[in-house]
Amino acid sequence: MKITRISTVALGLPYDMGGPKPQFAGRTREVIELLLVRVDTDAGITGWGEAFGYAVWPATQTAIEKIIAPLCIGRDALAIGALMLELQKKMHLIGRTGPVIYGLSGIDIALWDIAGKAQGKPLHALLGERRHERLPAYASLMRYGNVELVARNAAAAVRDGYRAIKLHEITVEAVAAARVAVGPDVALTMDTNCPWSVAEALAVARQVQPHNLTWLEEPIWPPEDFGALAKVRREGGVAIAAGENAMSLTDFEHMFAAGAVDYAQPSVTKIGGVSELARVAELCAAHGVHFQPHSPYFGPGFVATLHVAAVQKHAPWIERSYCRLHASPMGAWVTPKDGQLRIPDGPGLGVEPDPAVLERYRVAA
Repeated sequence: MKITRISTVALGLPYDMGGPKPQFAGRTREVIELLLVRVDTDAGITGWGEAFGYAVWPATQTAIEKIIAPLCIGRDALAIGALMLELQKKMHLIGRTGPVIYGLSGIDIALWDIAGKAQGKPLHALLGERRHERLPAYASLMRYGNVELVARNAAAAVRDGYRAIKLHEITVEAVAAARVAVGPDVALTMDTNCPWSVAEALAVARQVQPHNLTWLEEPIWPPEDFGALAKVRREGGVAIAAGENAMSLTDFEHMFAAGAVDYAQPSVTKIGGVSELARVAELCAAHGVHFQPHSPYFGPGFVATLHVAAVQKHAPWIERSYCRLHASPMGAWVTPKDGQLRIPDGPGLGVEPDPAVLERYRVAA
């Protein structure tokens, strides 16, 4: 089965988040930006993937259409591992991170979708034995920078059925307010997005200890300073999570060797797709680190994460951005019910993007 065409669909989805829209990469995030990847074959089977979107999507789209796609045409769509390795080696001089690996991630996901469809099996069946029919979701709140809004939205998420909440805040006051709002029995985590030195991170870690955080996420700048992260883990008195900025299995090997994390958070749309996400899950199991994938997405990347998580021995929490989409390209599969997410059982990803949503919300660079 040969690849005949690779194309992309960029979407801008309106959303509400219970407060003012946040800043992202230096500008207000007015819409949720997705970059879907479509791979067509000469067998008439089409696969869908998702490359990391957000503000970088125009660069990722260009990398796919101008650099990566021409190298894939005519290649065997089912030889995923061999093709991905060859492409990474060919393009390592132009980037082992950023738009190139994001583009490869989207194509890899689409190829796994094709492989499942070709065999008439759901993606998770290609990875191993499914251990979970449903997975717990946690509400990943966006950054409000306002203690009252933090408390209000954390409480709302609990009323919606979530039993775990992530804050994207950087103050102890916000954590304290959220803990009061959700009560003592709901898991609470704090994602700071890499702002601090070791001394600054340790000071905050010690101050939030009374609020019983399940983890403190990415407290160190730069994020690849695993030695510094390990020091915070050793001395801060709170479990550490990181990994959304890691770009390869090797990054996680170095992270684990440093003793930097309790929870590893690879992102399927950034790290190399299903292939690399599954390898990181295996590495986590071998090192006794919690596999906790990063998945604040709404396209095929989110659904692919469900499939990989479904075959893990211990059910990971699935990150779900806490906002209301005006339209969902993957329908209800990205929306938890009573804090739980179902895993599709159809061939491949088991769900196709809604063509009406793709048509209405498509955007151009």
